[in-house]
Amino acid sequence: MRRATLVAGVGALLALGPAASLAKPPKPPEREETLALLAQFQERDQRLQNVGWRLVSGNAPFCDRVKPAVGLQVIDVAGYGAPETVRSALGLERSFGVQNVAAGSPAARSGAFAYKREISRIGDEEPNAWPANKRLDWKRLARAYDVIDAQAAEGGAVTIGFADGSETRVEAVPVCATRFELLTGSKKAAAEGARVLLGAQFPGFAWEEDEVFAGVVAHELAHNLLHHRDWLDRNTRKRKNVRLTEREADRLMPWLLANAGYDPAAAYRFMVRWGKSHDLGIFRKRTHDGWDERAEFIEAELPIIAELLEREGHADWSVHFRREIDASQGLNDAPDD
Repeated sequence: MRRATLVAGVGALLALGPAASLAKPPKPPEREETLALLAQFQERDQRLQNVGWRLVSGNAPFCDRVKPAVGLQVIDVAGYGAPETVRSALGLERSFGVQNVAAGSPAARSGAFAYKREISRIGDEEPNAWPANKRLDWKRLARAYDVIDAQAAEGGAVTIGFADGSETRVEAVPVCATRFELLTGSKKAAAEGARVLLGAQFPGFAWEEDEVFAGVVAHELAHNLLHHRDWLDRNTRKRKNVRLTEREADRLMPWLLANAGYDPAAAYRFMVRWGKSHDLGIFRKRTHDGWDERAEFIEAELPIIAELLEREGHADWSVHFRREIDASQGLNDAPDD
């Protein structure tokens, strides 16, 4: 599945009426409701992007799949269930604008990307001129990210033009090759190989401590960095195999947090907090160890990480992390990419 299949996100939530009514400006209560929904989505997406950026930039030296990135998220009103309602609520004349920039990223440091600032050009492309369906057209936003990624890969920088005629060129930096996407109508967290997907209703958004919230993001990122989806495709998703990949992702969590500047022990605190409140849920499945066992596995990594931080200044998991699985198993039988 391409990363954009769910990128419409809040779109289905904002299907506020029949298409015939959307040509008119929304009534004040409707507009306020739309703004509130968009603001909550934007706030939670900002938090996810901030945490995700720290993780993929801090661990870039140890990832075997790296890409240049600037940390920019964009809006396309065509991706929503009620595009004209969203356009009116946000005060946009065009379709594309700035969603957010990850804290600490090149886009954030540029100071040019304010929320809702209208975008008129991405490189040499005018995204507002691209054909679009009337609603829930996620393909245009996917195309925009493809253009941004291509610019960064080819020239090491991304140029964005704005509606006022100005433009900003942002130098890209290497990050682990994973994107982070927030989805409405979901409470789950998942890894998809090149993406980490987090539901906008995920209970962790209620946690005030960013380090503990970062634990769940690090767990899903670990699945991608250790190529668990590829390994399971080659070796089947038997309970034993899934359990081994889950154990690896748990154990890698504190390593990823440490390199991102978080307290690695936050991974242990996350597992204790999540496990105690979900003891009858996913942590009881036979594809997972018990939450208390998982917490112990995480805790066992902390002295190793502390020693490496003291000796080397970082926790190089590409060298020092002990794998639960043979990552090369089945490679000779795998199809070509």
